[in-house]
Amino acid sequence: MIVGNYLFSNYARKPFEIMEGDGCYVTDNQGKTYLDFTSGIGVMNLGYNQPKLNQVLAEQAQKIWHTPNLYDNHLQEIVAEKLIQNKDYLAFFCNSGAEANEAAIKLARKATGKSQIITFTNSFHGRTYGAMSATGQPSIHAGFEPLVPGFVYVPYNDFAALEAEVTDQTAAIMLELIQGEGGVTVADSEWIQQIATLCQEKNILLVIDEVQTGIGRTGSLFAFEQFQVTPDIFTLAKGLGNGFPVGAMLGKTELGEHFGPGSHGTTFGGNKLGMAVASEILEELSSELLVASQQRSQQLFSGLAEIKSDKIREIRGKGLMIGIELDPEVSVNDILEALEIEGLLALRAGTNTLRLLPPLTISEAEITLGVEKLKKVFTK
Repeated sequence: MIVGNYLFSNYARKPFEIMEGDGCYVTDNQGKTYLDFTSGIGVMNLGYNQPKLNQVLAEQAQKIWHTPNLYDNHLQEIVAEKLIQNKDYLAFFCNSGAEANEAAIKLARKATGKSQIITFTNSFHGRTYGAMSATGQPSIHAGFEPLVPGFVYVPYNDFAALEAEVTDQTAAIMLELIQGEGGVTVADSEWIQQIATLCQEKNILLVIDEVQTGIGRTGSLFAFEQFQVTPDIFTLAKGLGNGFPVGAMLGKTELGEHFGPGSHGTTFGGNKLGMAVASEILEELSSELLVASQQRSQQLFSGLAEIKSDKIREIRGKGLMIGIELDPEVSVNDILEALEIEGLLALRAGTNTLRLLPPLTISEAEITLGVEKLKKVFTK
């Protein structure tokens, strides 16, 4: 079955189209404007219609869009330097989070010569075969078996269960510090420290998927900075392009010898347009913006805590990545539809969690307005 005449029905689309965006607002094809607490699923961290990004993209488009990775690319070097920040990493650029995670999986296996990769239940790493196989959700796997072998899924925040699965063939432990698609579940800091110690003791690579948590989403450039761990490999996408397809895999410098010519590649990854945009995004993502986003996070958490409703079971998250777990008797889809009527866009996560991912550039007044809309829906 296809939607209309030409598209597969693999997306459950809303019956309206977003036509324009500006700042934290989007407007649909009927002229209705919404306060966007989705950021295009964690992508538009700097908001819509950002003038400097528009300018940079237009200027680069007048020069050249694409050159193959057969030639030097100084823009890739610039973006890599801004991401690495004088730390001991090398970068590989691609087009999406799934591609970044595929690269991480390949590097982990090639560098260690081992095949087992431990991931976690309710994780999400992408829908390409390797990334899907790393994802610990049976509903994502259904109909696509056999999966890529070698992946083991253990309960999140359970160190004993993890330790029991480690063998001499364990190449890597791969995780999200906040499981976004899985329900906005935050990793326990002590658990992360235990994992880091285990990886050091057993010569296991620590791979952190920062596709959704990275680029300022949780209040720091990378979420792992708040957990005081140093991954061997980490992946990025979403906010790195602010709507332009950009992904990245970064690995410790000593792993570089395992990714020589011919080991991995991409046609479009690291193209000039994407790198020009990513470079400007990292310039715009100043310490001042991160501090402001932390303040807006505190404001949003405080506002949500003041909503007195039996429909809310728990509020959790970090930075501007927030989950509102609902009472089992409450339908998250009903809440989403009610919010749309009020002019607020939000997301679903896990089985019954409302996910809020507003742009990092959101103002105090816009947070206040968003909380008012949420309160109206939750107290009906």
